[in-house]
Amino acid sequence: MIPHWPTALSWLSVALGILCVIYIIMVVRRYPRNISLMNHIWQTFSFLGHLLTIVLYRKNDPLAARKAPLRTIANNDKPSYDRYTSFPLKVAKGTLQCGSGCVLGDIAAIALISLFPSISIWLGWQTLFDKEIFSVWILSYFLAFLLAISFQYLTIQKTRNSSFGNGIIQAIKADFLPLTFWQVGVYGFMAFAHFYLFPSVLGHPLRINTIEFWFMIQVAMAFGFIISYPVNWWLIKLEIKG
Repeated sequence: MIPHWPTALSWLSVALGILCVIYIIMVVRRYPRNISLMNHIWQTFSFLGHLLTIVLYRKNDPLAARKAPLRTIANNDKPSYDRYTSFPLKVAKGTLQCGSGCVLGDIAAIALISLFPSISIWLGWQTLFDKEIFSVWILSYFLAFLLAISFQYLTIQKTRNSSFGNGIIQAIKADFLPLTFWQVGVYGFMAFAHFYLFPSVLGHPLRINTIEFWFMIQVAMAFGFIISYPVNWWLIKLEIKG
């Protein structure tokens, strides 16, 4: 049996995440972004990032919405709220945008393999490796790549007049490294939790259908953000990523 305190902590963290989602949804309705994708990204990360996501949101978006009206981006002009966004906050938003594809890719991979276990076998479980978690990681990286590049492409198309091919190339340049580093952070922490923390320290395997697993996902995403942040800083500084 898992000790009571990790379970209680997990329920508290998940419940706080849900409350933060509700809060962000209410605020987003009042201060919607002209790039609507960011509305959904803030909502997604409020479950994972809790109060930190709310702090980041309040420091930027509602403040900008009050100071200047949001307008449609035209002629490659920066949106009006950019002038009120500090560079570290701009990097944080870029990191969250990249990470949103990773988050959805990870969740989709977990759901697909839970519903269709044969996917794990197709991806090498029992032939290339004896731990199913590696199959999950392969699928989640593939899905995260597709989603992150798609989100970045949509953002590029919203702000620039690019052809489809050029837009995809720019999206890959902007998000390939950040999403890879994000997944390294996620996989690194989940490997620690899966192979050591739960079986060796807590004396119980970490299973997908438990509240502790989703708490570990929340923590893993924080590691993903931390590791991906410097890469996003570098790319934005070089103006490879907007």
